[in-house]
Amino acid sequence: MNSMKVTRRDVLGLLATMGIGAAESTLAAAQKTKSDKLAGGKVVFENDKVRVISHLARPRMGVCGTGLHSHPPHLTIALKDVKAKVTNAGKEPFIAVNKAGDVFWDNGGAHVVENISGRDSELYLVELKG
Repeated sequence: MNSMKVTRRDVLGLLATMGIGAAESTLAAAQKTKSDKLAGGKVVFENDKVRVISHLARPRMGVCGTGLHSHPPHLTIALKDVKAKVTNAGKEPFIAVNKAGDVFWDNGGAHVVENISGRDSELYLVELKG
């Protein structure tokens, strides 16, 4: 089976084809500002239409944040293969397995997501704005 590697450039190119672009200064500022960290992630792109947050996690760490946390509704793009234990608030935990290049929608809400892979995980959360 061929593995598809999705890069930051691929994601930003996709956003551009959708007409969702940002001024170079906005992108550069987002990349350089350390205060842009959110729930363990880092804002890598933001404009008036979307915010893209990069999340990196070692094995046994939170995939998209630490402990019980929440996100608004968002699109998730897996950049590396990952196996995660997902516990949504008030529900039974389940195991999610995603391959690099997988894309899925999440309605948001409180959860805990633990990387149970033997390797680092990397993903983007794309939040749509108003």
